[in-house]
Amino acid sequence: MPAQGQIAQQIFWYTAFTADMTKPGLPVVNADGTPKWRMAPGPNGPYWKQGMQNGYQDVGSWTFFEAHDANRTAAAWLYAQFVTAKTTSLKKTIVGLTPIRESDIQSKAMSDLAPKLGGLVEFYRSPARVAWTPTGTNVPDYPKLAQLWWKNVAVAVTGEKTPQQAMDNLAEEMDQVMARLERAGMARCAPKLNKKEDPKKYLSDKGAPWAKLANEKPKGETIAYDTLLNAWKAGKVR
Repeated sequence: MPAQGQIAQQIFWYTAFTADMTKPGLPVVNADGTPKWRMAPGPNGPYWKQGMQNGYQDVGSWTFFEAHDANRTAAAWLYAQFVTAKTTSLKKTIVGLTPIRESDIQSKAMSDLAPKLGGLVEFYRSPARVAWTPTGTNVPDYPKLAQLWWKNVAVAVTGEKTPQQAMDNLAEEMDQVMARLERAGMARCAPKLNKKEDPKKYLSDKGAPWAKLANEKPKGETIAYDTLLNAWKAGKVR
């Protein structure tokens, strides 16, 4: 959808989206192949403090099943080696734009592509990339919990409930699911819920989770794109 040229800003971005934004002839691409768009760090909300992460990156991994057919496991292992080999990895980075190697990012091929990728290469070559943390351990039963998220967000968007009511209900329903998982038991990493406490016990003005600010909507600040690029290069993302 963003590649059709009718969207001014996309707040959430996977590097894999980039390929579909760079195809010749698109409304968002100049005649010389350079993009009309640019990547920039996501804006910070009022609860963000210096030193906090700006976002996250999905960091993939390979999963091999225990006690599986030995020949198939060996074949899968060989395939994983092939996909992550240096020459294959560079080709995948150029086509899919999901880098896994520092050597791919620093390669001449990526230098040549950089003008057409709207800031992606500059970002990954900068120290600022560490402000986008790898994802942590997945929550238990993600599919079930995800359903609860969308259902409760929907009633906040339509105005049927206030955002606070919707999020309170979401928290309650998620607690119920995780409590059932805790009771049923899991082989590894079963959830362990704390007993309910007064929110004041957890909320603070000195560290996260933060107590509610008196002004949650301070005046916004627009930052020049060149300034952001320089911040990337210096590793100081605002």
